[in-house]
Amino acid sequence: MDNREEVREFLTSRRAKITPERAGLPGGSRRRVPGLRRSEVAALADVSVEYYAKLERGNLAGVSPAVLESVARALHLDDAERAHLLHLAQAADGSDALTRPRRRAGRRWSPHPSLQWTLDAITAGPAVVCNGRADILAANPLARAFYGELLANPENQGNLARFNFLDPASRSFYPDWELFGDMAVAILRREAGRDPHDKDLHDLVGELSTRSEDFRTRWGAHDVRRHGTGTKRFRHPVVGELTLAYEVLELAAEPGLTMTVYTAEPGSSSEEGLRLLASWAATRESAAPRTPSTG
Repeated sequence: MDNREEVREFLTSRRAKITPERAGLPGGSRRRVPGLRRSEVAALADVSVEYYAKLERGNLAGVSPAVLESVARALHLDDAERAHLLHLAQAADGSDALTRPRRRAGRRWSPHPSLQWTLDAITAGPAVVCNGRADILAANPLARAFYGELLANPENQGNLARFNFLDPASRSFYPDWELFGDMAVAILRREAGRDPHDKDLHDLVGELSTRSEDFRTRWGAHDVRRHGTGTKRFRHPVVGELTLAYEVLELAAEPGLTMTVYTAEPGSSSEEGLRLLASWAATRESAAPRTPSTG
């Protein structure tokens, strides 16, 4: 799959964000383009204007790591943007096909028993396993209660991005909805650079672009990010406001998958909220009708 358009739009969008002053260049009032000129980026990256213009047209095939690093430095890319540029270059070379995990057609991924045991052993906070498309693939009991509204709506298909942009319930669940929207799109954009051959991801992006102007606007910004650690606010319909810290761990045995674990500050009202949620979930589970066995 040709990724030249993705490369072109990413590089031009990053160039437009860098002011001359930030790059250590004189500004002036007669500039006709936002950000830097191509010639200025070329000079900062120590390449010819013609060569940089070729890169910005989308041709990253065969570009050396040293040149990529020089361009990243000239454009003031952060760590996530640098990694995205490298993934785009690997895709242009076709080298991603050697490192990308092969998917078995027709088989739905399911967690190895030991992974599910690990999730279930985490009892103080929600824990989920997701892929780069933000599909929830596995969860502990507390996470199933935590994401109850998302999982209860079949139109979400267990996908955090669909919930964020297509389910009105997300506006209440995420008090900082705009921030969550920015993060969701930036993570999908990074995954698109890492695995440009993922048809399911292309289908998801197409669906969200068609159905959500909020998504479409953010997708066009070409922002990328790594989802590593931080704090988020939630408003759960059962226990109310929660402020939770999170850690995202890459699964070594499952390339492309991550485990996200949420925790509350000890002694906080959010910790008490998670306890109440766990109790509520256990009561609901025990009260659920059981299918009678046959035989």
